[in-house]
Amino acid sequence: MKLNTPIEQFPGIGPARGKKLAKLGIATAGDLLRNFPRDYEDRRTQTSIVRAQPGERVCIRAMVAQEPRLSRIRRGLDLVKVKAVDHSGMLNITYFNQAYLKDALRPGQEYIFFGQVEVTGRSKQMTNPVTEPADRRSTTGCILPVYRLTAGISNNILVSLTRRAVESCAGQVQEALPQPVLEEYALAHSEFSYQNIHFPDSFEALELARRRLIFEELFYLAAGLTLLKDRRVGTTGPVCAQADLSGFLKLLPFTPTAAQLRVMEECRQDMCSARPMNRLVQGDVGSGKTAVAAAAGWLAVQSGLQAAMMAPTEILAQQHFHSLSTLLGPAGIRVGLLTSSMTAARKKQVRRQLETGQLQFVVGTHALLSKGVEFARLGLVVADEQHRFGVGQRAALTAKGERPHVLVMSATPIPRTLALIVYGDLDVSVIDELPPGRTPVETYVVGEDKRQRMYGFVRKLVQEGRQVYIVCPAVEENPQAWEGLDTGPDLKAVTTYAAGLREEVFPDLRVGFVHGRMKAKEKETAMSRFAAGELDVLVSTTVIEVGVDVPNAALMVVENAERFGLSQLHQLRGRVGRGKHASYCVLVTSSRGQDSTQRLKVMKQTTDGFEIAQEDLKLRGPGDFFGNRQHGLPQLHIADLAGDMRLLQQAQQAAKDLLRRDPQLAQPEHRAVLERIRTMFAEQADIFN
Repeated sequence: MKLNTPIEQFPGIGPARGKKLAKLGIATAGDLLRNFPRDYEDRRTQTSIVRAQPGERVCIRAMVAQEPRLSRIRRGLDLVKVKAVDHSGMLNITYFNQAYLKDALRPGQEYIFFGQVEVTGRSKQMTNPVTEPADRRSTTGCILPVYRLTAGISNNILVSLTRRAVESCAGQVQEALPQPVLEEYALAHSEFSYQNIHFPDSFEALELARRRLIFEELFYLAAGLTLLKDRRVGTTGPVCAQADLSGFLKLLPFTPTAAQLRVMEECRQDMCSARPMNRLVQGDVGSGKTAVAAAAGWLAVQSGLQAAMMAPTEILAQQHFHSLSTLLGPAGIRVGLLTSSMTAARKKQVRRQLETGQLQFVVGTHALLSKGVEFARLGLVVADEQHRFGVGQRAALTAKGERPHVLVMSATPIPRTLALIVYGDLDVSVIDELPPGRTPVETYVVGEDKRQRMYGFVRKLVQEGRQVYIVCPAVEENPQAWEGLDTGPDLKAVTTYAAGLREEVFPDLRVGFVHGRMKAKEKETAMSRFAAGELDVLVSTTVIEVGVDVPNAALMVVENAERFGLSQLHQLRGRVGRGKHASYCVLVTSSRGQDSTQRLKVMKQTTDGFEIAQEDLKLRGPGDFFGNRQHGLPQLHIADLAGDMRLLQQAQQAAKDLLRRDPQLAQPEHRAVLERIRTMFAEQADIFN
């Protein structure tokens, strides 16, 4: 058997099972090797019946003492009862819905039974234990791998297939890591690692295998991202001639923070160098990232270039358009807006002005990517809220110019080490200082029993002239969401909940709602009415996470708060506290789970986005943190960017050292490394040619 042997050539795997395995990404023997277990079950402890302790999961070797009895309790429920004995006592065993065992278990034969021991009176019993003949053991007496499954594929099937693949193919995997790296970082060899990641002799062997495979994956990732970054060194971008930012700083109606000035200067140096800027600016909610984007846009326009800013929602695009027009208009810079809800005639006019160069700075949504949008001389691309745009979309916009400068802004703080990996092809700047005068937001976590008091607080603030956001996790019409309101409803649905609030709780207040499934125009209207002070309470989904700036909004209520990630809650809290009024965030939860309580406690304790991001990462892992792999990173099979931070740093260092010695990985002994990197970055493999 070879690594590329199709899975259908394994015994017992026909086209139907082959299709099911394909759902797990398994098409060949090699895929089985790379399909790492998600967990392990220690089935090595074997004991006698008398010594087995209640609650313990153990293997017991015992003989079936009499013919198994099958009883049909009702339709859909069969019981098989068996008595088994060893030299020390008797064990009663019950199997649910496994009628075939009545004939499979033979009196007088010895079996291994693995399961949890229970005690009733003086007798010991097991329910649904794993059972196999004592002389043909395959899933007991070992550390058993537990794999991700799909309908129709059991763990036993995967264990059996993987065992066959490991026995035949583990030695065929080429050792790609250079010998000096293996020695310096004390890494196990490839064959040992593939054997012991699936079928470890001990947990120590498993740890050695795991460490090697994680290191290897992070090593290729770090090396690939460094090669991506270095690609830009040889390329030239549009060079800006502006020597300083004093002209721009005079336009600002406020004094920028030291952090803003530092990041503006980093952008200026990039844009005045010969290579294209590719920079990520991270800053907490309200730290002033837009001013940095405006500075970069001003620099581009001063050198006869055009700038384009892409925002994730029409509302945000409009907000940026208004603030940039107001700020840059006095300097004679013409700012335009392009969104899909504009009239065809208006869109055509904007496209013509971009093509002729009349418009120097355009703000838009995905509409900027559409066919027919051409620029006279695009020199700068700004992507706002990067976690909502994939690498592909960023590339589609940059393709509309000659290697333009790229500035990516994110209000989702990411721990720096992680940012360097996730945005490996970007340089990272951090605005780690909030402008003076930002009102700190007081945060409270309350249970359903405090709901009436919370409503009272909403009313009190509205009477004082303030406005309130109420955020729910669900959109759908869900009658139960309103019926049980006082006793703690299920998931609050925006439309039903808003109607209930309007009719029963706040009939005298102006209550509106907004959610992502509404037409752009409807969303726009609701948000504009709230911003203009025509609504007291806005019930919303997280669509307002990156919404309009409403300085008069002083309270953010988040329903079912336990269902949101910490970074998302932090974003939502950032919607208030933007004016001069005292501001509050109330997180409502009916969950008493330890994890939820611990997470929400973090929100009470700190307003530092980076600290919150670090916690979020610890609690949820990077998969959830970044959503559906929108960040464009290759899929990792075994490494966890958050949990394996120390190994990540070692792998980065090893990759750096290797690339310093052989920048193109051209030496024969490094070809295998380059091939692995190409495989990992399959979607962008040609960039390494």
